[in-house]
Amino acid sequence: MNVTEMTAKMASGKGFIAALDQSGGSTPKALKGYGIEEGAWSTDEEMFGLIHQMRTRIITSAAFTGEKVIGAILFERTMDGEAGGKPVPAALIERGVVPFIKIDKGLEDEKDGVQLMKPMPELDALLERSKALGVYGTKERSVINSANPVGIAAVVKQQFEVGKQVLAHGMMPIIEPEVNIKSETRAECDTILLAEILKNLDELPEGTQVMLKLSLPIVPGTFDPLVSHPKVLRVVALSGGYKRPEACVELAKNAGIIASFSRALLEDLRHQMTDAEFDASLAGAIDEIFTGSTVKSA
Repeated sequence: MNVTEMTAKMASGKGFIAALDQSGGSTPKALKGYGIEEGAWSTDEEMFGLIHQMRTRIITSAAFTGEKVIGAILFERTMDGEAGGKPVPAALIERGVVPFIKIDKGLEDEKDGVQLMKPMPELDALLERSKALGVYGTKERSVINSANPVGIAAVVKQQFEVGKQVLAHGMMPIIEPEVNIKSETRAECDTILLAEILKNLDELPEGTQVMLKLSLPIVPGTFDPLVSHPKVLRVVALSGGYKRPEACVELAKNAGIIASFSRALLEDLRHQMTDAEFDASLAGAIDEIFTGSTVKSA
C-alpha cells in the first residue's frame, strides 16, 4: 500500500483500528491481563521484550489481516522491532493494515479538570524516523475528567497544535481528547468538546484532514457533525474501560464511527494459550469489534 491507498483505506475501509500501543506505565497491566505476572521480569528491557512477543503474536496471527483490521497503532519500541522477520510497519502493510505510532509521552497532572500532554521535544525526529519506516500516521492522547470549558479548550488547542506538526511531516494525526467514561459530567464534556473540535477544524487550511479518536458519547449521534465534516478523514472510538460486549453495543449506536480498541480487543488473550486457541480467541474478538464498527443499530 502506498500513502494514497492508505488514505483511501482510512477514509472508507470496512473494519477497525487495533490499538497496540500500551506504553511503559500501562505495560505491566497489559501483561497481567495476558497472564504474565509482574515477577516474570527483572528489568524494563525484559518487560518490553515480553510485551513485544505478545504484540508479534497478534500481528502474525492468521486472524489479523486488513480484511477486518484496517489499521494498527504502535508503541515506539514496537515500531522499531520486527514481526515475522520484518520491520513491524512493513509486516503490517504486507497484511493490508495501515500503521500508526503513538507519539505522546504521557500526561501532565490534572489542571482545570483535564490532563494535557507532556512536552514532546524530540517529536520532529520521531516523525521523520516513523515516516521512513512506512508509518502512515500518529496518535496522541490527552484526558478530560470534568466539564471545565477552559480545560477542554486547552486540551483541544494543544491536540491541534501537535496535529499540525504531524501534518507538516506529511503524516496523518489521530487527535485523541479522551473523555473519562467515569466522569460525572460526561454529557456536558461531550457537548463542550464537540464545539471546541469544530472551532479548531474550521481554522485548519482548506484541503487539510485529520482523524479523531473519541470516547463513545453518552448521547448516541453526538459526534455526527464530526463524522460528516470535510476536514475529518475518519472518526474512531476508544473503549475507555468498557468491556468488549458493552463497548461494541455502544459503538453500534453511533453511525460512521469505527473502533480503535485496545483492552477490549485483547481482554480474552492469554500467554498460556496454544496458537490455535490464541488465533480462535483473537478471531472472535476481531469479528465482534468489526460488527460493532460496520453494522449500526441506530
